[in-house]
Amino acid sequence: MHTSLKLSLLAAALATIASTAIAAPTALQCGRLVDVRALELQTERTIVVDGTKIVSVERGYTAPAGAAVVDLKNHTCMPGLIDLHVHLGSAISANSVTEGFSFNPPDYAIRGVANAEKTLLAGFTSLRELGAAPHVSTALRNAINQGIVKGPRIHAAGGVVSTGGHGDPTNGLRSDLMGSPGPERGVISGADEARRVVRQRYKEGYDLIKISTTGGVLSLAKSGDAPLLMDEELVAIVQTAKDYGMPVATHAHGADGMKRAIRAGVQTIEHGTYLDDEAMALMKQKGTWLVATISAGRFVADKAQEKGFFPEIIRSKAAAIGPQIQGTFARAYKAGVKIAFGTDQGVAPHGDNAKEFQYMVEAGMPALEAIRAATLNGATVMGMEKQIGTIEAGKLADIVAVAGDPTKDITVMMKMGLVMKDGVIYKRP
Repeated sequence: MHTSLKLSLLAAALATIASTAIAAPTALQCGRLVDVRALELQTERTIVVDGTKIVSVERGYTAPAGAAVVDLKNHTCMPGLIDLHVHLGSAISANSVTEGFSFNPPDYAIRGVANAEKTLLAGFTSLRELGAAPHVSTALRNAINQGIVKGPRIHAAGGVVSTGGHGDPTNGLRSDLMGSPGPERGVISGADEARRVVRQRYKEGYDLIKISTTGGVLSLAKSGDAPLLMDEELVAIVQTAKDYGMPVATHAHGADGMKRAIRAGVQTIEHGTYLDDEAMALMKQKGTWLVATISAGRFVADKAQEKGFFPEIIRSKAAAIGPQIQGTFARAYKAGVKIAFGTDQGVAPHGDNAKEFQYMVEAGMPALEAIRAATLNGATVMGMEKQIGTIEAGKLADIVAVAGDPTKDITVMMKMGLVMKDGVIYKRP
């Protein structure tokens, strides 16, 4: 056999062996490690990762033979962060209302691809997508799962279920454009249509249901807090969703609509601006979670001061509701309501999700509890507490690290040094 042919065959054989070889484990040597179960900061720990899983957590700085070592001795390691309220295809601006008339679903999908990577690199390895153009969030979820694009693990909710208020796409339109969109577009009337819309969302491949039980800020409707769905509609939604194993999250600012939703058995209250004592007592009784989205409240309150940024019908609601969310969060925390982390990014800018930690700490929540809200609590809400949310042997290797100590300066949560998801490093110091 010719020498050059022999060499070519040998090179091909070596390449085949290399491509099938098992990747070496990774040793993350962490100066500090957040134990979100015990709410304590441990020092000098090594997290050993093999493939997609955490193999062990060792005291001191160690490394298995042949392991790739990542030096994080000046960092604080913690589980991958979880944002329970994101709109990846949205980006609120002074042009948002006109975009609603000119954008097609692919426009939002392309924007969503860019924002998914921003969110991942900010340390958020999982999220709930709580409202998008038809089929955009499921397509993005599937593309990320297939490795086509980079982004967090997504649980997708599809369009908001509502009628005659926040989430109804016909708000503020002239009569010939308004029409009767029906359950396929999330607009319902009566228990039968409520069941129908849940079944439709299930057929379309969504993971959970998002509803609006009160008015909202960024819709072209007068009220920001009036109740929207009736008791029988809410019961039909929650019961049908339960049959399909789909949790229900509700947008809610007003107390009356919130209480209806809590009694019906929704899993999470999003925003919760006008939570009163009765609503908080109901949440504690039912085990309902609050996802406060202080970031969105702060953002719209600031933008309400900019002339022309919002149409007047939105501006007045933003000025009234936005400034109150942080105070509501503080009262709910003191009352013992279960709290999980969510921002409503797509209102506030994508990639700035970690600013929510600063707002939570300002409102009286200790830093380690805020981190637990964005890790173990978020995983519990997503039904994934056995796979993610803590750094423990056997869990998926979703691990992030920040430069500094968040218990001394919570703003270091914005200084993401390492991002690992499913054992793959997407960002390193």
